[in-house]
Amino acid sequence: MGRRPPRPARPKAAIAAGVPVALGTDAIVIPHGDNARELGALVEAGLSPAAAIRAATIDAARLIDVPAGTLTAGALADVIAVRGDPLANVAAVRDVVFVMKSGTQVRD
Repeated sequence: MGRRPPRPARPKAAIAAGVPVALGTDAIVIPHGDNARELGALVEAGLSPAAAIRAATIDAARLIDVPAGTLTAGALADVIAVRGDPLANVAAVRDVVFVMKSGTQVRD
């Protein structure tokens, strides 16, 4: 058997190989409530900020057969607004200033 690469190399190798990535709750690695930190780790591993955000939203939803990806009139929505540009600095997703859950504003 060959030697396994060190752990940090595994996500980079998977991303480079085109393995689909979805962000989820992995409380062993990153505690619940601080999951947005994982987006930065995905960017460090080789995803673009936009791909990391998709991994946490649209791609994760599709992997569990939840329709996602549109904001349309009359649809229920889970939406956040952040201060800053997460495409320029994905850490901006940690500075949430607005939350809509199932079409109802829950934080402003």
